[in-house]
Amino acid sequence: RTYVDVFRNIPLILQVFFWYAIITHLPTPRAAHEAWGMLLTSRGLYLPAPNVGGVAMALAILSVIAAVVLPVWLGRTSRLSQPVGERRTIQLAGMATALACAVLILIVGRLPDAPLLDFPALQGLNLRGGLRIPPEFSALAVAIAIYGGSYIAEIVRGGFKAVGKGQVEAALSLGLSPWRVFTLVKLPLALRAMLPILANQYVWLIKATTMGIAVGFTDFFMIVALTINHSGQTLEAIGILMAGFLTINLSLAAVFNRINKAIALKGNQLRG
Repeated sequence: RTYVDVFRNIPLILQVFFWYAIITHLPTPRAAHEAWGMLLTSRGLYLPAPNVGGVAMALAILSVIAAVVLPVWLGRTSRLSQPVGERRTIQLAGMATALACAVLILIVGRLPDAPLLDFPALQGLNLRGGLRIPPEFSALAVAIAIYGGSYIAEIVRGGFKAVGKGQVEAALSLGLSPWRVFTLVKLPLALRAMLPILANQYVWLIKATTMGIAVGFTDFFMIVALTINHSGQTLEAIGILMAGFLTINLSLAAVFNRINKAIALKGNQLRG
């Protein structure tokens, strides 16, 4: 509750400045501490990166996306007459196959005479190799995650509060364990209540990424601003910006509406 009350009432722009100031005052690359191959410095977060070509990386990302989408598709296309355990086995098999394909693509598509992972290492006064996440992006991501998380936490709490005690007691009276009551009764009912509000919150968080311009993060908004300064085509650039955000937000809203329609109770429901 303290987390929600504190971070929800501090403006997002101030939190971006706060985390940016903390990150830029971290140790220099020569004094950075290593943990699991990662280095956190004042110049950004350095992560191990796979030594693979662009095509192999794109195929691996598509395989990971397939690992998320495939179980849902298999669950919707499987016959209702199949036992629940059998359907879950098919879903897990599809996910495992897609993830195995991603790992195989990374191994086969790695660059010749190079290790699979490129770890960042100190060379001179700077770090070389690996994947660098700039401090501007890190500050923006942390601020949005903490600020948005405070609102999402309240939405989730309200969703579970909306589940009637009588429904939970009825499930317990059937002899279900507390875990099965949570997964089969409380979570589905709470999800139906919180999903429309969550959709609005995530759409707002996407629009809040424009706050990155305050700390110099080169996002879509800053690119459009630079384009206006160099070309003078203000109306065209602003139109592209509006179309980009409209496409992203409408796509996200369509996904949430599809999910909400899939889990909605069918028919007329009487609510007491």
